[in-house]
Formats: sequence, structure tokens, C-alpha cells
Amino acid sequence: MRSYKQPESVLVVVATNSDEVLLLERRDWPGFWQSITGSLEPLETPEQTAKREVFEEIGLIVPEGALMDCGQATWYTIYPEFRHRYAPGTTQNLEHCFQLRLPERCIVQISQEHTRYQWLPASQALTIAKTTTNQAAISRWLLSGREVK
Repeated sequence: MRSYKQPESVLVVVATNSDEVLLLERRDWPGFWQSITGSLEPLETPEQTAKREVFEEIGLIVPEGALMDCGQATWYTIYPEFRHRYAPGTTQNLEHCFQLRLPERCIVQISQEHTRYQWLPASQALTIAKTTTNQAAISRWLLSGREVK
């Protein structure tokens, strides 16, 4: 029996106190830049998923107190290119937004899912991020202004 992705996921915007945002380019879609994303596994909370995906995608164990749940969950239409990963007829996904604030850039070890990464000023990352939910999350970052102590 085929295993499908659950249509519920997380988006984690990783950025520094100097407003540099980390974006990753998808291997399966060159030019598709995004923050960290990933689907919830069975019995996993969005926060657990966010921490797991940060580790899987960039090799970072989330520092205590650095991950912030934005309290924002948005339904979006799954791109046709990715619908084969979900049960037949699934076209919508619920995405929970998180911010991961770091004092400065960290060493990034990208997964096989991505080809490269870049740290960009938030205003530039906003124009390069592919999805509207990612753009909205970066905008919230720019407006929040909270620093890691």
C-alpha cells in the first residue's frame, strides 16, 4: 500500500538578528527557493515537525527558546507538480508557520532535497521566496523585530 504525505505541514523561517534569512533551493524544482518546510508525521505536533525538519534539512539542532510558533496556520493549494505525493483528490494543505531566530549565521549542511542555500537580507529573501505563504512569513519577520538574548 502506498504511503501518502499528510496534507498538513510546517514552514520554518530561519533568520539572524541582523535580518538575514536562509533560503534553500529545491533539487526537484531548480529556481524554487524556500524556507524549511515539511509534512507532519503521524502523531507529531507542528512544533515537533518544525524541529525535525530543521535538523533534517540543515543539520541544526534547534537551540532552546529559539523557535517561535507564529500562531499562523494557512490553507494553500498544493502545486500540481507535488500533488502526486498526496492521496488522490488532495489539493489543499494546512501550513503552520514558525520562526527560528539565531544570533548569527550558522553552519548549514543541506539535505539531498536541496541543491544549495543562501543567506539573504530579509527584504531580498522576500522577493525570491517562491510561495505566498513563505513571503508572508518573511514579512512577519521584518515586522516582529524581536532579538535573541
